[in-house]
Amino acid sequence: MLLKRSVNIALTALCLTAALPSYSEDIPNPFAQAKANQGAPVDAQQAQGSAPAPIVVPAPPVFEAQSWVLMDYYTGRVICDQNPHEKIWPASLTKMMTAYVIGMELKAGRLHMDDDVVITEEAWSKKYTDSSKMFIEVGKTIKVGDLVRGIIIQSGNDACVAMAIHLAGTQEGFVSVMNNYAAQLGLKNTHFSNVHGLFDELNYSTAYDMALLGRAVIRDLPNEYPIYSQKEFKFNGIKQLNRNRLLWDKTLNVDGIKTGHLSQVGYNLVASATNSEGMRLVSSVIGCKSERLRSDYNKALLSYGFRYFQLYTPVKANTTLLTRDVRLGDKDTVDLAIAQNLNTLIPRGRQNDIKVGYRLSRSTFKAPIKKGEKLGVIEVKLEDKVIASTPLVSKEDIGEGGFFGCLWDKVMLMFSSDDEVNTDEAK
Repeated sequence: MLLKRSVNIALTALCLTAALPSYSEDIPNPFAQAKANQGAPVDAQQAQGSAPAPIVVPAPPVFEAQSWVLMDYYTGRVICDQNPHEKIWPASLTKMMTAYVIGMELKAGRLHMDDDVVITEEAWSKKYTDSSKMFIEVGKTIKVGDLVRGIIIQSGNDACVAMAIHLAGTQEGFVSVMNNYAAQLGLKNTHFSNVHGLFDELNYSTAYDMALLGRAVIRDLPNEYPIYSQKEFKFNGIKQLNRNRLLWDKTLNVDGIKTGHLSQVGYNLVASATNSEGMRLVSSVIGCKSERLRSDYNKALLSYGFRYFQLYTPVKANTTLLTRDVRLGDKDTVDLAIAQNLNTLIPRGRQNDIKVGYRLSRSTFKAPIKKGEKLGVIEVKLEDKVIASTPLVSKEDIGEGGFFGCLWDKVMLMFSSDDEVNTDEAK
């Protein structure tokens, strides 16, 4: 039978034990240390017993655009959106995936920034009149690093084709890899038909998927992502500016990521920014009427997120949160923790409304258990909605015990439940 309970932070350890008699011999408060680490000074008004002033979060901004998304980078949680899953044509936002594929090859060591690329006629810049290009010429040998900058900073269609042919032999082969990565990254409503984003009915996505892709670029390619913040790039005697106007905005710390434009769609921009509190947000706005408006709308979204939300870390990494009995092992107990800080975004001033709970995969653990093995999950809730979660894992290896030591454990296992255990803890 599934064990469930909800407890308030003020309950004592004695009350906690009484609530689960089956495990009364060893159920420490798994969040005691985390609570101690989260202690904060109480302001004078609260110290006198007055209720703190309520934090009012206004409705998010609304724009004249096709769709948009504001996303928390750390959790992927959407703060606000409009038509997030509506089909759109990403235009040069497609190049985020082109650059992602190239970046993954660099990360794997199968490609290097100083590798030479011979430009074929298919990648000749003269084939891409009236569109963004790097101005590369047939027969020239160009370094991978220059082509990567030409894709990211100058949005060069010719550079995209050159790299696709260099890596896959054909554009079609490269596009198939793009779609494989799209599936791996969870871009459920995205399909690529080319490497540059020129209009094609089969080259489509959504504002949400483009935000996810931007998040993946930042997360998976830390060595290449700084290129997205570069304001200009000069090649073949021609200097071109990055079209992301927010890179010049001193009121925000925008460090990427990509613009796009098609006459059939309008102006698109996926942007990302950080603040002094350690927050990072990703915004995606599709179908604006001008280059200025796409910058203004992304700025409004990012400013809204930074102003009315905050990064909160209710549980920290590598802190023992729970100790559970182990049967059939060379140790009697296993310590459980999380591998990385549990960061989440919450409305400002709502820390006291947060609840943290855990779910264990079973009520009794059996050896062997490997270090890092998932034994449960930690969940963060606000208004009964899960806003963040992360695996609860073993801090150490637990080997199998000897014959005689395991004999009693086998008897005990006959009388124990193997059901999942749920516990909610107010925080």
